[in-house]
Amino acid sequence: MLTVSLIYLLVVTGVYLALNRIDRQKTRQSLRTARQSLLKLLPLLIAVFALVGLFQVFLTPEQVQRTMGAANGLLSLLIGGLLGAVSIGPPLAAYPLAGSMLDAGAWAPAVAAFIVSWISVGVVTLPFEAATFSLRFALLRNGVNFCLALLIGLLLGMVL
Repeated sequence: MLTVSLIYLLVVTGVYLALNRIDRQKTRQSLRTARQSLLKLLPLLIAVFALVGLFQVFLTPEQVQRTMGAANGLLSLLIGGLLGAVSIGPPLAAYPLAGSMLDAGAWAPAVAAFIVSWISVGVVTLPFEAATFSLRFALLRNGVNFCLALLIGLLLGMVL
């Protein structure tokens, strides 16, 4: 992971250096925009990593394996999908948590269902969606997306 991050950082730095030669003013404007974005995301990043820390310390690998491990089969998949469905926040928050789940022994398809349902199912936001679009639409969209999250998790399990 660290190697990928360093390569990505080097590529972005190289692009900035090249673009700086083309248009110094736009490059500086881009760096200011990037700084503002980082400052807006910083509280979220701190909260996400704090959540990952809590997850790693308070949930033992045995507990994770017992509830979301491969031995639990389809129940693990369902638990992963349900955990993602009731979670709220940007997708950025799901990935470190999902990585911790995998490190603790969670079944990859259950983790995939967790990520996909986090992104596509909105149990917490259901009342707002129902008020905007209609209850029927909100329930149908969330139900279809939940089923697709489980299916994607299973398909990922076949590929891996």
